[in-house]
Amino acid sequence: MKILILSCDTGEGHNSAGRAVKEAAESKGHTVEMMDMFLLSGKRTSHAVAGAYVGIVKHIPFFFGFIYKAGMLISSSKRKSPVYFANALLGKKLASYIDEHDFDIVVTPHLYPAETMTYMKKKNLLHISAVAVGTDYTCIPFWEETNLDYYVIPHEDLIPEYVKRGVPEEKLLPYGIPVRQDFCRNLSKEAARKKLHLPMDVPMFLVMSGSMGFGKLAVFAAELALRCRNGEHIVIICGNNAKIERILRKEFHFNKRVHIIGYTNHVSLFMDACDVIYTKPGGLTSTESLVKNIPIVHTAPIPGCETANLHFFGARHLSVSSKHLAKQVQLGKALIENDSLREQMSEAQRRERKPEAAMQIVSLLERLVSHE
Repeated sequence: MKILILSCDTGEGHNSAGRAVKEAAESKGHTVEMMDMFLLSGKRTSHAVAGAYVGIVKHIPFFFGFIYKAGMLISSSKRKSPVYFANALLGKKLASYIDEHDFDIVVTPHLYPAETMTYMKKKNLLHISAVAVGTDYTCIPFWEETNLDYYVIPHEDLIPEYVKRGVPEEKLLPYGIPVRQDFCRNLSKEAARKKLHLPMDVPMFLVMSGSMGFGKLAVFAAELALRCRNGEHIVIICGNNAKIERILRKEFHFNKRVHIIGYTNHVSLFMDACDVIYTKPGGLTSTESLVKNIPIVHTAPIPGCETANLHFFGARHLSVSSKHLAKQVQLGKALIENDSLREQMSEAQRRERKPEAAMQIVSLLERLVSHE
């Protein structure tokens, strides 16, 4: 097959899900191209869309929460929103690109390309199957106004929510959120620490900042370090956030128990090495941690879909959380110190995780193409 995966740079989670499908498809010998759909309209458009979204989420998250709630109120399967009409503008360019490159099928882990392809179907511009992949544990606004062939969703418990919002049940496939194969394999803690040159016989916390930052990360790190009085070590992954990396390196320059990591391709290895992870409830990092079976403390969510992720995980005992920084620290320490609490969460995670999602999606694509 020749597969096109369409995403856009509004947060790294959508891209991570796309890359997981790409990796799985290529491992089975398929040809895959993954692209930011807005590049069809030029780099300026792509940067504008990504910049506007990330800027709001990072700097005025309460406003993002307001927009999300407004979207929930106006979103309907009976009428089209401004989101649909904005993305419809790329319909003809995307149709030309697909025809020109002779793709067999399209996958999108993002709402915006799903809106574009819905317009294309309506105008008879899309002649191959299209599959959407949800990357949050809720039906986000405007999914119900799209019309693709199938929707891969994170969990079977979400089917009633999607159906209530207007997505046909026969199109819903609860395979899970796809993660790369690295997260489906576990290395022993000792082997992982040896590879990463981390100390062996100490409790260790992993703090993930996420692609769009982690609130007041420096304040949280200072509080966690202050309360770690039993020789615990802390690994903080800053990702692409160079500014917070500089701040943390300066803050913990003389503290050998705090390890500051910039961008890394070894997140899976760091998860293997650590005892507890602190992360905001983004769909992808939460799922990677779930599949890895690492105890999770969720920090404060960005209002909107992350709030839904937090509730989903909490209700199934897959994570613990608190709005308050000091309580978050306390919960992480409790997970390290209380074997029973940690094992209860690990058992719940083993029951709910779906490590085969990416491969199941590829099998779906193969079936769809073979039947065309």
